[in-house]
Amino acid sequence: MLAVPLLAEGASGIGALGVDLNSLIVYLINFGVLLAILYFFAYKKILGVLDQRAGRIKESLDEAERVRIESEERQAELQRAFDEGREESKRLLAESREMAEREDIRRERDAAIEDVRQQFADLAVNAAERIIHRSLDAKTHQSLIEEVLDDGVFGNNPVGGKE
Repeated sequence: MLAVPLLAEGASGIGALGVDLNSLIVYLINFGVLLAILYFFAYKKILGVLDQRAGRIKESLDEAERVRIESEERQAELQRAFDEGREESKRLLAESREMAEREDIRRERDAAIEDVRQQFADLAVNAAERIIHRSLDAKTHQSLIEEVLDDGVFGNNPVGGKE
């Protein structure tokens, strides 16, 4: 402890702060040499490694962005295909309903035509019975109906008469 006050009394400037100027110069030269050695041997390699790493990170980010864009495009394509499929199924359902309605109409028309034919046949048989004053048996009755229908009274025209 006695040495510190003695130094303080005898030294001036930087020495008064407790720093040896010769040691400071040696430390600075050592630091400069070490800095030069690190710069020439390690700094360029470290920068190269950091540049490679930055390049890989940039490539990974670019790839992630590309995959995200591709994913969005595929999702949009799938949505379009889904919408098209939904529209197609609606169209097919509407067509099926329309065809079913047409089939129902056709069946009803055919049934109505058959009913009219049957009624006409019954009327014809009634008229014939009254004219000839006798009743026809079932077999004669059926053959008379077929003959009337074959003669073209109705033919293929549902309204009746000739085409």
